[in-house]
Amino acid sequence: MSHKNKKAFGVWMDTHHATIIGKENVEDDSFVVLGTVNNNGADNNSNEHAANNHEVTLKHKYFKEIAALMPNIDEIHITGTGQIQEQFVKFLADTPQYKNAKSSDSTAEKMSDDQLISFVETHFN
Repeated sequence: MSHKNKKAFGVWMDTHHATIIGKENVEDDSFVVLGTVNNNGADNNSNEHAANNHEVTLKHKYFKEIAALMPNIDEIHITGTGQIQEQFVKFLADTPQYKNAKSSDSTAEKMSDDQLISFVETHFN
């Protein structure tokens, strides 16, 4: 499979927001914003154990919502702030549908949609 026909995606993410970049059609050369996903985080909870469980549940839901926008990944590049990208790469590796996807990650500050599209295009071309 040529590099141009692979289902390649880029994601900028932090703990609370993700922007997903990809091609609407594999034959099309241009990347576009496929969607955004927000994770508002857990509400304050007086019970630390319950708060932790709720946070883990919300993070898993957040990862599933991001992955749902990217069916049949061949290759993905994840960027953003913090360590959330590494956790998302592990989530993908542990999910049967995505375990064979080639993934890479980097660290980057928040970008505009146009800057992110350009970043992803540069990475895959």
